[in-house]
Parts: sequence; structure tokens; C-alpha cells
Amino acid sequence: MDNKFEEIKHISPKTGIEYWFARELQPVLEYTEWRNLASVIEKAITACKTSGNNVSDHFVKVNKMVELGSGSQRKIEDIAITRYGCYLVVQNADPSKEIIALAQSYFAIQTRRQEIADQVGELSEDDRRLAIRGELSRHNTQLADAAHDAGVIESIDYAIFQNEGYKGLYGGLGAKEIHTKKGLKKSQKILDHMGSTELAANLFRATQTEEKLKREKIQGKNNANAAHFQVGKKVRQTIQELGGTMPEDLPTPDESIKQLEDKKQKQLDKSKDDKK
Repeated sequence: MDNKFEEIKHISPKTGIEYWFARELQPVLEYTEWRNLASVIEKAITACKTSGNNVSDHFVKVNKMVELGSGSQRKIEDIAITRYGCYLVVQNADPSKEIIALAQSYFAIQTRRQEIADQVGELSEDDRRLAIRGELSRHNTQLADAAHDAGVIESIDYAIFQNEGYKGLYGGLGAKEIHTKKGLKKSQKILDHMGSTELAANLFRATQTEEKLKREKIQGKNNANAAHFQVGKKVRQTIQELGGTMPEDLPTPDESIKQLEDKKQKQLDKSKDDKK
């Protein structure tokens, strides 16, 4: 289904910005009447304002000429919407539709991917790893809180919950199998031995699972586990459709995050000594 959104995506030749026309989104999102989708878009515009973003950067009204059955043409109103704008639209759409849940995953993942690219695009690979690993640590804490609220209370239950997310993202491989594939010792943390691309995939998994647990008010260990697996699988599917390398096939860096942190600290200490 992600291909549907890719097929109707437009890219501005001047700015390179991706956008979608609301009229083309309407049938994909299964809205039979324009007025109903227009109402959802108004809610998204309000959310855009509330978040402090400039509405005109994400929602641009346009007029289009369409052919009628008689061969004549008629002017209709349309809206060009950015990726972030589409994310707000589907977050305010009818959650009972299966397609809306798929759209929420698609635009959330794409939006988050771009945010990270913007944040770390100018950094070296080592600095990207450190930046994304730090953000992932923060979001894993928030994910643990969301899982706890959903009923994942005991440590063993949380370990199972985490494992389900890995299985979804890694094509059925759990933490133990990932350790083995990477040649890691039992005491070594998987996340500390990932490159920036693999870390980013896991960051998507964590942030989107957290949002899904909260948004859908999921309750019960089994339901939480299923949600984590589904999000991981969805992230994997998106990577595949974008032509990316599956996370289990990405190379393991020579240095761990801990080694990078130690090296960074030594550089800082040396810099301070040089200034004395």
C-alpha cells in the first residue's frame, strides 16, 4: 500500500520538496466525499498552527481544471500538502479505516526519516552514530513508559516486548539471533554496535511504536507485543520499498558506541588542555 502514496507523490522541480494533492489522496484514503476530507484537512491545519509551524509552508491552495463528461472543463479547488502536512492529515483522519492506519505509519516513518536526515546530514558517520544513539536512548525510555501504561510491567515481559519489535524489523530474528549474526558477546548491547542507518531504522521502530501504543490506547501484554511487531515489520517494508539494505545485512562497525564516546571525551579533554 505504501506504493500507492509513492505513485501519487509529486516533487517540486524548484525546491525538491515532496508534496501530495488532496484530490489525489482522497480516493487512496477512501473518502468518497470531498467535504469530509476537507474537514479533516482543516483539523490538520489547526494542528499545524498549534505546533508553531507556518501553515503556508505545508498547505497550499491551488485551482485545477478538470474535464467533465460532456467534454467541458470546470475549475475545482485542491490543496498541495507536504509530507509533514500529510502526516497531520492522517493523524486527524478516521482511525477505524485500515488504510488510515497504514497511511499513519507511512507518513510518520517518512517524516521522521527526513527529520533525522536534516539533523545529522552534515555530521561524520561516527557523529551520526552518537547523535542517533543518544536520541534512541531517550525514546527507548519513553517507549518503556508507554509499554508500562499498556500493561507490560515485569522486566521479563518488557524483554519479550522488545524482542517482538526486533523480530518485526529483522525479518523474524530476535535479540539472541541478532547477537549471533553480528558476532557479539552476550554482554554487548546490540544498539551500541550498529551503524547510523541501522540505528535510524530502530529509532523509527521505537518512536512509532510509542505513538501507536498511545494513539490507539492499546492495553494488554499480547496486544502491545503485537503492535511492536507490526511497527517493526512496517519499517522493514518501507526500507525494502525504498530500495534499502535490510538491517540484518548492514555491516557492524569496528568501534562500539562506548569506544566512540571515550574517543570523543579524549578529544574534548585534549582541546581543553591546549587552550590552557
